[in-house]
Amino acid sequence: MQENPSPSAKAESPVVSGPDAALSALVTDIQGYSIHDGPGIRTVVFLKGCSLECRWCSNPECISAQPEIGLFRNLCTSCGACDGVCPTGALTYAPGLPPEIDRSLCSGCGECVAVCSYKALVLYGRRMTVDEVFDLVRRDAMFYDASGGGVTVSGGEPLLRPAFVSALLQKCRDAGIHTCVETSGCAPQSALRQVLPYADCWLFDLKLYDPARHNEYTGSANDDILANAAIVAESGADVLFRMPIIPGISDDPRNLEDTAGFVQRLGGTNTRIELMPYHRLGEGKYRSLDRPYPLSGVAPLTAEDLAGAQKVFEGHGLECTISS
Repeated sequence: MQENPSPSAKAESPVVSGPDAALSALVTDIQGYSIHDGPGIRTVVFLKGCSLECRWCSNPECISAQPEIGLFRNLCTSCGACDGVCPTGALTYAPGLPPEIDRSLCSGCGECVAVCSYKALVLYGRRMTVDEVFDLVRRDAMFYDASGGGVTVSGGEPLLRPAFVSALLQKCRDAGIHTCVETSGCAPQSALRQVLPYADCWLFDLKLYDPARHNEYTGSANDDILANAAIVAESGADVLFRMPIIPGISDDPRNLEDTAGFVQRLGGTNTRIELMPYHRLGEGKYRSLDRPYPLSGVAPLTAEDLAGAQKVFEGHGLECTISS
């Protein structure tokens, strides 16, 4: 995901109609021409709100379920256009300096964003209906048709909005658009079962196998995650399991062996896993939200380390790739 939301997430809304018009969710971005979130060229819809708080998260703007304002100080020209526009007094401005935001007062209304010509202020979380999102994603249909791509719903955690996601995916399917869900699996099983019939494929993250360590590094146990992984696998759905390889956290031999064994036991055709190397591309978004980056100073793994992790999974008879 890019440092700033793409223009498509702020496009003019169409007239909303139909039985799904009342279904809405907070959308942080709608990112077109993605090649890393499912097969072919895809449009990725990022929903706000997550059930986990992973220390390595590269989309911190998607964690909270409430709208938030991001401030990219490097883009601010100190023009003063935002001075006095905040209805709650959360934003203050001093000439020659970027504004300051009192997060305890900010309601995420976006009034300051509307007057910022330089995109230094961004709104993370615009409420959109199913029809509004569908109107945007269907505009890329020519790319889907040519590449075997489609629409991927990501987050945050999309399974926290099962009614919205199900309705959106159904509209996509009715239009002949391939559908995919990117999930951590940390959601009620009822939510997963509600969405399952409408997703053509799944990108399912497996982070840490040990429940205590999973809770330590993500803020939640993994009981639901492992149970939901089994449900998806047993359904016969097209699923690619994915594992972030975080130095000093998820790259230890025990975790690699336990995770490989778990995926192997799922059996069937669901024997694929993709290793996702740790990166620090989300640091700028942490700064925009005035939050410290939890893994500051942690360096990415070497190619040799990643190849060693790959061999562990291949040793369990699994098809294992490393994402670029």
